[in-house]
Amino acid sequence: MDMVPASAEPLLHPEQCQLRPSDHRRWWVLVAAALLLMLLVTVGPLRPMLFGVPQSEPVALILLTAAQEKGAVCLDGTPPGYHLQRGSGDSSSSWHIHLQGGGWCGTVNDCSNCRMSDLGSSKFMKPIQFTGAGILSSDHLQNPDFYNWNKAYVRYCDGASFSGDAEGQAEDGTILHFRGLRIYQAVIDELMEKGLANATQAILTGCSAGGLATFVHCDDFSARFSHKVSVKCLVDAGFILDVKDISGQRSFRSLYGGVVHLQNVRQVLPKDCLTNKEPTECFFPAELIKSIHTPMFIVNSGYDPAQIRNVIVPASSAPDKSWLSCKDNIRNCNSTQIDVLDGLRTTMADALKVVKDKEDWGFFIDSCFTHCQMVLDVSWNSHNSPRLGNKTVAEAVGDWHHGRTQGVKEVDCKYPCNPTCNSQSPL
Repeated sequence: MDMVPASAEPLLHPEQCQLRPSDHRRWWVLVAAALLLMLLVTVGPLRPMLFGVPQSEPVALILLTAAQEKGAVCLDGTPPGYHLQRGSGDSSSSWHIHLQGGGWCGTVNDCSNCRMSDLGSSKFMKPIQFTGAGILSSDHLQNPDFYNWNKAYVRYCDGASFSGDAEGQAEDGTILHFRGLRIYQAVIDELMEKGLANATQAILTGCSAGGLATFVHCDDFSARFSHKVSVKCLVDAGFILDVKDISGQRSFRSLYGGVVHLQNVRQVLPKDCLTNKEPTECFFPAELIKSIHTPMFIVNSGYDPAQIRNVIVPASSAPDKSWLSCKDNIRNCNSTQIDVLDGLRTTMADALKVVKDKEDWGFFIDSCFTHCQMVLDVSWNSHNSPRLGNKTVAEAVGDWHHGRTQGVKEVDCKYPCNPTCNSQSPL
């Protein structure tokens, strides 16, 4: 779930490698709403009035054709790609690497379906707009701390959070390439040659499945630099929880189990975790953060609709009509259902206690019904942004990154306590 290619796709990619067919109609209704929001924000009459900057030129796709020789390919065997926008001024040696999200595929059939989209093939990837994209924006008013950095947006086309290294075979006999780890390595290698190696400061970020990838690769990214560099990691909407759904099953653990075993994700998981737990458990952020040493900031909603719809109330849990309405929009939830959703927030807060004493870490867990808050101007740093401690997401992240104040480590009160959530998109 992430950025908009220039083909006018919504900013949030559907978890289409994960959702069952019965969920698609509901998702695309929400996608249409997100697209309307994007049109109003980035190209409609509100854009000049609210932000005062024109639409920027699309950022071209750069394909890593040479990486194919190393087996760094998308699910369908096409070369992976990224978009690069050069920095300027006093940030010409500052680098921001963003890993795109877009769900996971844990079965041969699901991964085969992903081959027919930009989440599995570079044949469908187009140039993208950074305008209106929050932390990726070049608008100094909306993104004062990172607007003029070198920005690389890495396209997601492996279905395993840039972590797998295996092969499979589709029903039609064609080979499926599970090479997310090689893609990550190839992109970082090329960016190092293009100036990343000489960075004075660098940040690795990701949203949703890209956020999970950031957890996985954060320490590796930091270790890439031979000289002293300020390296930090920022994860948005990637703190996926290993909890039971409303039917009492850990259905999302089953999904992750499929990803881990089908795509051979084990090799990137923390060795200290693997000595005590099953590989699937070690793929969840609550375990990953115990082994990460690089400074990190975590942004998430305690009522993340992606987790509500796919972890708490998945289609496999056979929800009744009231639950279907609730997971579409939290305003439709009754008090009993809200109590269940409160458990998501509480579990997230408990899992983050292990980083409470890390001075160089921070987290911003709001109570908004929203997913991926750092890649949209409206939720990053504007009058519509959710606030904790009177800080927007952008202000909290910027203060943490630049050490201006003690890092924010806040978990919001229970829904619907935060009035700054009122204007948030239900996506």
